Amino acid sequence: MSQAAIIGILTVSDRASRGDYEDRGGPAIQAYLTELMSSPWMPVSRIVSDDRHLIAAELRKLADETQCCLIVTTGGTGPAVRDVTPEATGDVCEKMLPGFGELMRKVSLEKVPTAILSRQTAGIRGKALIINLPGQPRAIRECLSAVMPAVPWCIELIGGPRLETVPEVCRSYRPPGA
Repeated sequence: MSQAAIIGILTVSDRASRGDYEDRGGPAIQAYLTELMSSPWMPVSRIVSDDRHLIAAELRKLADETQCCLIVTTGGTGPAVRDVTPEATGDVCEKMLPGFGELMRKVSLEKVPTAILSRQTAGIRGKALIINLPGQPRAIRECLSAVMPAVPWCIELIGGPRLETVPEVCRSYRPPGA
């Protein structure tokens, strides 16, 4: 059996980090990935407040120390003053992948006109792909479903493990012969 891929799940929320609010975003990501992944994986979940430096520090730890191949964040992607997840992601990434955010907004706009306010993005730090998602569980599923076909191949391209998905949930794409 191959070694389990480590996937980070980072909830960004002042209220959830203080315990004032139940984190629903992190569990929604984990539930979707449990349904989706056919290869072995292990979640590493964290919660931080909406603080750019704390978010960036946790992303660095998950990528560099925990060696996550994928880090999925939830929360902090809106236009509010405390919403700084995309900025923190930009602070730690060597390369940004704007196509992820473009596709997630397109999918979300089909459901709700305020999706244009969302600032989801993605980027690469070392051998980790970081994807920023909104905080609502329904939007998390919609956005992850939209981008997941490209995620396993992206992770392989940056030197990460080969991830396999359940085709009935999401068919990942790899070029012929890959």
